[in-house]
Amino acid sequence: MKKIIVLLVAFPILFTSCVPQKKYAALETQQKETQELLNSATVKLNACLDEKAATDASIAELRKQNQFLIENNQDLINNMGNLTTLTKKGADNLERSLESLKEKDLTIRRMQDAVTRRDSVTLALVTALKNSLVDINDSDIEINVEKGVVFISISDKMVFNSGSNKITARAKEVLGKVAKIINDKPEFEFMVEGHTDDRPISNELFEDNWDLSVNRATSIVRVLQKEFGVAPERMIAAGRSSYIPVDENETASGRANNRRIRIVLLPKLDQFYSLLDEAMAATTE
Repeated sequence: MKKIIVLLVAFPILFTSCVPQKKYAALETQQKETQELLNSATVKLNACLDEKAATDASIAELRKQNQFLIENNQDLINNMGNLTTLTKKGADNLERSLESLKEKDLTIRRMQDAVTRRDSVTLALVTALKNSLVDINDSDIEINVEKGVVFISISDKMVFNSGSNKITARAKEVLGKVAKIINDKPEFEFMVEGHTDDRPISNELFEDNWDLSVNRATSIVRVLQKEFGVAPERMIAAGRSSYIPVDENETASGRANNRRIRIVLLPKLDQFYSLLDEAMAATTE
């Protein structure tokens, strides 16, 4: 019995020793490569299984969506007629809106043309005034335009003697030139404003600065009407007293600047509105 056991133990050793060492190493390397291939195949198999599961889920979702579309297809067909009607109605509304916008745009452009025409007349008036008064001292007379209104400001020292409403000969020369321009522009009306400084005045002629400013404006209007033929219905005489100063009243020069006559020329509102009416009428033709 002992001999048999010894033989069994010795047999593998003898068998192993019978296989060449080189061949054994090659077999062992091959076995490792095979195991690596098996592992790689297992990973790829798992990936394919995951991809298949995802694909199956996508197919199931697509089938669900397809079923939904099939079920709702008839409703869409039934509503198509209504959608066509709504689309036509929307197109009609859009067309009407576009036509309305075109009309409004045309109206705006017509109104802008009317304003441009008014401004062109105003510019011509200013140019004519400046050309006719070119020989007048710039410090004594000033012409400017604000918002379509022409202002002619004449210094007090040129027009009146101190504390008086009597117009000087030099002032009448200036007023004559202004009157000529005004008479050539019947589409304008104007207002003559008298302005004073804040020094109070009270004498046998004038009760206060209100009285003085009004009387000076009235004197200018009378001269324009009687000596230069300006239509009285185109003129307004107004006194502003000392309440619209253009300079400070603390200095002599400031007070001198505040004492002035201002002639305000502006287009007749009814004529301007007529231009707008013409513009509005043109848009409806």
